[in-house]
Amino acid sequence: MNHLGTITLETDRLLLRRFIRSDAPAMFRNWACDSEVTKFLTWPAHADEAVSLSYIESMLAEYGDPTFYNWAIVLKSLGAPIGAISVVRRDDSAESVHIGYCIGRPWWNQGITSEALAAVIRFFFEQVGAGRIDSRHDPRNPGSGKVMENCGLTREGILRRSDWNNQGVCDAVWYAILREDYFEKKGATL
Repeated sequence: MNHLGTITLETDRLLLRRFIRSDAPAMFRNWACDSEVTKFLTWPAHADEAVSLSYIESMLAEYGDPTFYNWAIVLKSLGAPIGAISVVRRDDSAESVHIGYCIGRPWWNQGITSEALAAVIRFFFEQVGAGRIDSRHDPRNPGSGKVMENCGLTREGILRRSDWNNQGVCDAVWYAILREDYFEKKGATL
């Protein structure tokens, strides 16, 4: 893969960009403080804005690494981050990346997360040269799986008691899309 790091990506409604220190108030307010947003994630809701700032500061040095990918999802009409999307695991030998995402509740069910994931998929297949993009979700969080389906990922199966999140040990529903599937679907729509 030709790693490019967290470069800015743009869609009709969104700007996917690196986090900056001044994003801490929006991060805290828009999603990180909400235990309903973090319910099926592996990190707890942030107790205060200082936790959000600390998280952002931990990423800033990582942005110099071309294999590090962590975007703020900025709604253009708002001009502030409303969520995040990142590579949570990668395997260069298998040319694969595993994507995770979260978004604030006021923006659920509006196609925003699907729009962000579609942009990241396009970036990894068309610019980085990934061979596989996958993601997973707790079956008690079907909305996350809907995002994956909306972006052309195929459900591969459930790994029972293979994962954990803020609800404890859980099953994981896995979805993936392969490079050839992506380009085949893209060619069919041209």
